[in-house]
Amino acid sequence: MSDASGPKPQGASSPGDQPRSASGMNGGPAQKNPAQNNTGQGNPGQTSGEHPYTGASAVPEPLSSSEDRQWAMLAHFGGILGFIPSLLIYLIFKDRGPFTAQEAKEALNFTLPPTLVAVVANILSLIPWIGGIFAVIAALIWIALTVFSVIAGVHVNRGQPYRYKYNLRLIK
Repeated sequence: MSDASGPKPQGASSPGDQPRSASGMNGGPAQKNPAQNNTGQGNPGQTSGEHPYTGASAVPEPLSSSEDRQWAMLAHFGGILGFIPSLLIYLIFKDRGPFTAQEAKEALNFTLPPTLVAVVANILSLIPWIGGIFAVIAALIWIALTVFSVIAGVHVNRGQPYRYKYNLRLIK
């Protein structure tokens, strides 16, 4: 609509103009702005006494049996990289799946001591003249971790719990 006075500046309205609805259609009564509540303070969807935001539940959903088996298998396969993957899986999923909690703890108990020994051996490998011996020790530890982790991961993927023959089980 334009009147005889010429084009209106943006945002200006004349007394005869009706406000547009939130859907952008002409006519009809003006609709309430959804950003304003009963108190008029502008918090979306909030009325007095309600929380402004709702999100996911604080309690995570339990894992399905296939997910439980998958994360348990990955905890063992993570032994190829040391104890960090099994530690992360244990901390994240221990309350969501009993099989994952059991197997991640088993993998963590198995991989923690050799990983720490391998780190020390790698540091000692920097010593001249005897460093080669420590480099070989670190490589043998990594090979053993890899072999035993793959064996355990394949076993757990079948849905059967796996116990390492030589495990300190420091974490109960």
